[in-house]
Amino acid sequence: MPMKPLAGLFLALACLLGIAATGSVFELAYGDPDLGVTTTRWILGLALPGTLLSLLVAIRINKPA
Repeated sequence: MPMKPLAGLFLALACLLGIAATGSVFELAYGDPDLGVTTTRWILGLALPGTLLSLLVAIRINKPA
């Protein structure tokens, strides 16, 4: 089954947000973050639920009727 373009867009967004969340975890865990602790925590706090939400939306959009 081919992927719908909108589902691919949400899947790409999920990947991007997942990478941002992973980077934020490593920045917070291993010292002084480049962007500061507060900003890095905000990125992590927004990227984690955004990753899950966009992944679920991509799955739902591509689900056969």
